Amino acid sequence: MASENSPLLAYRLLGEEGVTFPANGAGGPGGTSARKLSTFLGVVVPTVLSMFSIVVFLRIGFVVGHAGLLQALAMLLVAYFILALTVLSVCAIATNGAVRGGGPYFMISRTLGPEVGGSIGLMFYLANVCGCAVSLLGLVEAVLDVFGADATGSSGLRVLPQGYGWSLLYGSLLLGLVGGVCTLGAGLYARASFLTFLLVSGSLASVLVSFVAVGPRVIQLTPRPGPNGSSLPPQVGHFTGFNSSTLKANLGAGYAKDYTTGAMMTFASVFAVLFNGCTGIMAGANMSGELKDPSRAIPLGTIVAVAYTFFIYILLFFLSSFTCDRTLLQEDYGFFRAISLWPPLVLIGIYATSLSASMSSLIGASRILHALAQDNLFGMILAPAKVVSRGGNPWGAVLYSWGLVQLVLLVGKLNTLAAVVTVFYLVAYAAVDLSCLSLEWASAPNFRPTFSLFSWHTCLLGVASCLLMMFLISPGAAGGSLLLMGLLSALLTARGGPSSWGYVSQALLFHQVRKYLLRLDVRKEHVKFWRPQLLLLVGNPRGALPLLRLANQLKKGGLYVLGHVTLGDLDCLPSDPVQPQYGAWLSLVDRAQVKAFVDLTLSPSVRQGAQHLLRISGLGGMKPNTLVLGFYDDAAPQDHFLTDPAFSESADGTQEGGSPALSTLFPPPRAPGSPRALSPQDYVATVADALKMNKNVVLARACGALPPERLSRGSGGTSQPHHVDVWPLNLLRPRDGPGYVDVCGLFLLQMATILGMVPAWHSARLRIFLCLGPREAPGAAEGRLRALLSQLRIRAEVQEVVWGDGAGSGEPEEEEEGDFVNGRRGDAEAEALACSANALVRAQQGRGRGGGPGGPESGDGGEGPTTALTFLYLPRPPADPARYPRYLALLETLSRDLGPTLLIHGVTPVTCTDL
Repeated sequence: MASENSPLLAYRLLGEEGVTFPANGAGGPGGTSARKLSTFLGVVVPTVLSMFSIVVFLRIGFVVGHAGLLQALAMLLVAYFILALTVLSVCAIATNGAVRGGGPYFMISRTLGPEVGGSIGLMFYLANVCGCAVSLLGLVEAVLDVFGADATGSSGLRVLPQGYGWSLLYGSLLLGLVGGVCTLGAGLYARASFLTFLLVSGSLASVLVSFVAVGPRVIQLTPRPGPNGSSLPPQVGHFTGFNSSTLKANLGAGYAKDYTTGAMMTFASVFAVLFNGCTGIMAGANMSGELKDPSRAIPLGTIVAVAYTFFIYILLFFLSSFTCDRTLLQEDYGFFRAISLWPPLVLIGIYATSLSASMSSLIGASRILHALAQDNLFGMILAPAKVVSRGGNPWGAVLYSWGLVQLVLLVGKLNTLAAVVTVFYLVAYAAVDLSCLSLEWASAPNFRPTFSLFSWHTCLLGVASCLLMMFLISPGAAGGSLLLMGLLSALLTARGGPSSWGYVSQALLFHQVRKYLLRLDVRKEHVKFWRPQLLLLVGNPRGALPLLRLANQLKKGGLYVLGHVTLGDLDCLPSDPVQPQYGAWLSLVDRAQVKAFVDLTLSPSVRQGAQHLLRISGLGGMKPNTLVLGFYDDAAPQDHFLTDPAFSESADGTQEGGSPALSTLFPPPRAPGSPRALSPQDYVATVADALKMNKNVVLARACGALPPERLSRGSGGTSQPHHVDVWPLNLLRPRDGPGYVDVCGLFLLQMATILGMVPAWHSARLRIFLCLGPREAPGAAEGRLRALLSQLRIRAEVQEVVWGDGAGSGEPEEEEEGDFVNGRRGDAEAEALACSANALVRAQQGRGRGGGPGGPESGDGGEGPTTALTFLYLPRPPADPARYPRYLALLETLSRDLGPTLLIHGVTPVTCTDL
């Protein structure tokens, strides 16, 4: 069983002395030497700053002014409820094992696989890149609002020139500052973030104190432009101090037009703005590669940060509702400056939050990119991001991300990208919830996180909430993000990713299959839902490819097992020789494009091995009911690996994917005249054993003569249709009357009908040959058969042929089952009967409709479409094992030169006329 890391090897739990246990999560960028950050500096500080962003200073009035206190509190509770669900999932995954660099990408990819993890990781990376650019441009606009040459308001200093080029220059300079901090390492970033945290905290403290210390005042608002370019009358807002009348007026909603955009606000639009500013819960998880103990720091730091920011938002909502009238809240979103004891401190807080958000986005993006590059999911395009310094800092990824942010800055206004960034964040959050949900539903024994305050209900609710928020914020961006994720997943699937990470999908499939297998009760089986469940015994697949594909067509959605017996005795061997063979057989199944399981066994003889497989193959209600064998004859086996394009190989003995060719994993076909692993006696005994176990038996002869288009998965349309001939009569036991319609005869009809349902056989016409007894009038039996076929919903041509005039004229009513095969008739007479039957079948092959007496149409008996496959009734083996070789010789005579032939004996009812 493949695994990315073996704990016994990583921790060397082999009794050695002086072993040093690596830190939890060893393996991030730079190894353990790069892990320096504590919980507070590495998780709490960046998460708090990211969740505050610029919203805490410039959007409190917007939310409370339009939605009112009650709806604002409801919005905040819903937003934090959604975020808390994701936080619970993050905590569960982070405490379930070592967490490497890459944060959310690492968690998702190691759970959902490289295809989903890589696509969402790249989207999360792009969201961080664009988020960095948005924060920088927001900072530039905030600076120009005060210091720009075109700044409005009495407080503007008007010292900085404005314009697109100037804004790009200011953004690039700020990006250079941010990039320089991130390039020098996580330590400097942590110190810079802590300094920013102190500035933001001081600014917020001044705002909170101002609500209490500042007395009532009237605030002159900036005049707004009117509809015709004229200015509207100036408005004033009132800061009333703590006043119950102000609180009562602000309780209800009062949605109006947003003075910055002119759009009418609604609950959804205000909620989207509030939620956009809170989507920073992954800022700490992004630093997983630099944390001393990520499994402890990520859950603890994230929970502390979420609780702290929630308390601050609640406090600001209440204070604003108690002290500011609705006009001030709706017409001046930056009213904190107007009521502050020292307004410049609010500006410092605004600039600090924007700068910290850009730093957090850039360093988080670089760590995700470095993890993507280390996993080599996107090839050489991310190769520069693998470069790290001696201290483990991925400066190559930082410079790579810096360049992309610079490109995004060229776009200028990024208001439309803000919604896309949030949607991408929500995709990542939903994927983390889905990862935790999958692990919980899979019930894997190794999923035992130390954080237990979660359940599959919280994970499922988190997934649904994130998806709902995506479409609420921007339906177009949500649909586009899901489409992009699908395209990236398809690209990674085509490229092929690591298979050693462990796929939770396999654990989920195992869990669900086990559950439904237990519910598949064999006591409730009914004939109308019968389907063939095949066990194909294969000696060497190089000579059995056509039969392998034909059996795949006959299964009709049922169980299909490839069985192989390796001769040997485990007592005489140092190890089991069977286990190493499974890989080659599973590769064979993949290359042949058949839907089959593989079951191998070790046995002293093929017969005993076949008994083992018949008894133990399958599970519960999915066990083989039909044994399929190749025919035992003297024909030299062919090597179909040499002619089948699916098994083509290069000159160096490898396949197109670079893996060893299957021709090197399976021995060459048996040379003509060489000894066989199975004797004729044991071959027939195996057939008898299967019938004793109440298994149906199919013997396939000359399947290699089938044209490739008949064995393909697509439509087998050819220029000339072919026939599938069915002889539902034991031709070695002619008898009077239509008594041939027994269980075995109906089984032949069912198998032939199933084959006709396969697209490759749609053009083949089914012909059923009705054998007339010596004293039966033509037409009567055909009518009864057509009535039966109508009840069974089988469309087929019926042709009557006379059989039994010579061999069966002597008191056929006294014959018993197996008269010829059991030796109660002479060998010469049995051989003559088999030759006559063979001649009869060959005579009908290639004849068109109307070829036999009493046919549905009178014709000239000319040649028509040829027979592609013949179904013959397989008689039971004789009771005396001494007669087995003679029985096999009769079957060889009966099926000689008939082309592809299936000799079938059915023992279970398979047809039903009821609904």
